[in-house]
Amino acid sequence: MRNVFFLIAILFTTILTAQEAYKFTTVTDLEVTPVISQGITGTCWSFSSTSFLESEIIRLTGKKIDLSEMYQVRNTYPLKAENYIMRQGKAQFSEGGLAHDVMNSVKRNGLVPEAAFNGLINGETTHNHAEMDAVLEAMLKTYVDNPGRKLSPKWRSAIEGILDVYLGKNVTNFTYEGKQYTPQSFLVMTKIQPAEYVNLTSFTHAPFYSKFILNIPDNWSNGSFYNVPLDEMLATIDNALENGFTVELDCDVSEKTFSSRDGVAVIPEVSENNIKALQGIYPEKKITQEYRQQEFENYDTTDDHLMHITGMLRDQNGTKYYKVKNSWGTDETRVANGGYVYFSEAYMRLKAISITVHQDAVPKSTAQNLSL
Repeated sequence: MRNVFFLIAILFTTILTAQEAYKFTTVTDLEVTPVISQGITGTCWSFSSTSFLESEIIRLTGKKIDLSEMYQVRNTYPLKAENYIMRQGKAQFSEGGLAHDVMNSVKRNGLVPEAAFNGLINGETTHNHAEMDAVLEAMLKTYVDNPGRKLSPKWRSAIEGILDVYLGKNVTNFTYEGKQYTPQSFLVMTKIQPAEYVNLTSFTHAPFYSKFILNIPDNWSNGSFYNVPLDEMLATIDNALENGFTVELDCDVSEKTFSSRDGVAVIPEVSENNIKALQGIYPEKKITQEYRQQEFENYDTTDDHLMHITGMLRDQNGTKYYKVKNSWGTDETRVANGGYVYFSEAYMRLKAISITVHQDAVPKSTAQNLSL
């Protein structure tokens, strides 16, 4: 009987420990610009990448600059439209995109501050692209489905016209802090060099230490990624944060175990704990390279959302978490942690599709294997 009571006591203690509320201690917290909202748009790729670039500007120059997210959106849509039309409608056309789309746009079109181009027309205060996207998609389908199979020479001007109406005319020069700039001269001032940023992923259907096109829906521009073992991708995130570099993240947020309202993202070992684990600590699943690949290939891990990794934390058990900046605003009725979500290491290992970092943030051994 004594043994029975002893076992019950152990079980009761285990349950209490498992249900203990999260208590986080900050390990690394890099300087960033404030959390803002992408509104009713699918432009997380621009909001997160712009936030990432803002932190890079802080690192490089010490300046805090509020960059325009919509300037890159405005200049990327024509390329999406061309890709869709030239592929005769057999391509992705949506609001989605990836970090390299922003980097490509920055290289071509430079940077501008939010004050020079905010993408808001006629007194609007929040972004809503539902109507614009519907109009663009309908127009593109009309061009593609034209029974005469003759593409109107006016289609590029028509796309530009719609973007002018909904986002505003492109900016070519502006004043910032009393100085005149073009988008390219402003880019020079920020010291951002787009060629110095690399995209890393980790999947076994391509050779490690090779570069390949990751076939996910939002990779409409056929961007290439360096493929590294999972442990090295996580080590790159850690090395970056430890050395003052933030990290851009493409990830899956469609899981029940991701919650912006609770401010955590975890992978419980037992699925019955999925909801309870949003409020308290439960054991997490061990994520292997093989399991990550399996979940990707059966569509349980999908390319949903881009965010910005800005720091590292540990809970009271010493488990590592990543501080991830979201672009869903700071309304306390909808989000926790001031708009940040704390990703457990298990969640990051399983649900991080790819990362973008400055090449100097990549650990030396990995950089050598990639010939960086």
